[in-house]
Parts: sequence; structure tokens; C-alpha cells
Amino acid sequence: MDCLAQGIREHLSLSPKLTETVKGKLSLGTKILQVGGLEKIFKQKFSVKDDEELLNVSQCYLSTTAGPIAGILFISTEKIAFCSERSIKFLSPTGKLLRIYYKVSIPISKTMKAKESENREKPSQKYIQVITEDDFEFWFMGFLNHQKTLRYLHQAISSTSSS
Repeated sequence: MDCLAQGIREHLSLSPKLTETVKGKLSLGTKILQVGGLEKIFKQKFSVKDDEELLNVSQCYLSTTAGPIAGILFISTEKIAFCSERSIKFLSPTGKLLRIYYKVSIPISKTMKAKESENREKPSQKYIQVITEDDFEFWFMGFLNHQKTLRYLHQAISSTSSS
């Protein structure tokens, strides 16, 4: 129970405003219900193979140079995928305002490892670092239960490397 409380505290502390976080979570919950579940969102947002199995889904933040982005991390037998909770606004080269979801898809076959890390100044803040074959790093944080997510990442990575 202490781990869950710590996870909730960490998840909320990464958001710039509590009201924005609550609005985002309510909006996400509505979207999940409208679409018909997390697996359907996964299939809608990412190309999924027929034999691909969704192993785990976690709410978290992806660390970017612009700051943490709240979203959903999907772990399947084929990929590690992240999609932001809300669309992000930006200007196109023609000056038109566009709204897109921030998405990342990392093939499991190109993933070297996933490991736990912590903030040196706040050891209770845990991160999951995913490293690809070409030494690209993805940092995920703010999990309600990072250990469970890390277990599924290790399971997915080890099952691919043993195939």
C-alpha cells in the first residue's frame, strides 16, 4: 500500500498543475470507455500484428527535452509503445496550428535492456530507462507501480532474445 501511495504522489508531482492532471485523467478515462478498452486504444494508435499480444499497460510520463509528457505505456510481445494522453499543439511549416498525439514505438527486437534508475536528489522517484541497440535511451517515470512495469519489460525483452 505504501508503494501505491508513493506512486500516486510521484505521478501527481510530475504534472505542472493538479487541475490539469485531473482533467487529463478524466478525459483519458472517458476515451478508454468510448473506444472499448485499453487494448482497442493500443490497436487504434499503433500497427499491431495478428499474433501480437498486449502484456501490460501503465500510465506514466515520458521524459522529453520539453519536459515530461503524460501518457500510456503499452508493452506487447512485439513493441514498447507510448502515446500521450492529450494531443500536443504545434505550428506546421505553413503556419497552421496542428494537434497530434506524441507517440513512440520501440520494437522489442531492437531493445537491449530496461533498467530501474532513481533520482539522486529524491531516491523515492523511480525511472525506467529503456536502451535500444543503437544506444538510444527512453526514460519513463511517474508510474503507479514501476516494479510491475519493469517485470513486464524484462519478460518481453527476454522472450524476444531467446527466440
